[in-house]
Formats: sequence, structure tokens, C-alpha cells
Amino acid sequence: MRLYRLLTGGNDTPFCKRVSEALNNGWELSGGPTLTYDSSRNYVVCGQAVVKDVTGQWTDEMKGEGFKLSEQ
Repeated sequence: MRLYRLLTGGNDTPFCKRVSEALNNGWELSGGPTLTYDSSRNYVVCGQAVVKDVTGQWTDEMKGEGFKLSEQ
């Protein structure tokens, strides 16, 4: 099964760290990054999709806090 995550965050070091951590834990980039601007907060928002092949099938435990990039 292929898992999918969309990482989002500010155009900052913590966002880059999350993407790097995912890559170092076996996730792969899926497509290019996205950027948008939130004018109400004067804030750039980044997004990057990542995917990973794992055994098994989707379960509800994989969403939310149970669906961490480093645990799959």
C-alpha cells in the first residue's frame, strides 16, 4: 500500500526539517512543492506531498497523531 501525506507549514526551518525527516525515514517526494501567501497573516505557506510504500491496508489508526512520519 502507498501512504500519502501532505506536509504544510511556513517557509521556515521547521518546515524544511519535517520534509528532511520524512525523506530520511523512507518517504519520497510526490510532485513539486507548493507555495501560497496568506495576506491576512502576512505569511507564506508551503506544502509538499510525500509518499511511502508499506505493507498492509489503511486503518483509522493511521490518521491523526497515530500517523506520524517516523513511525510508518
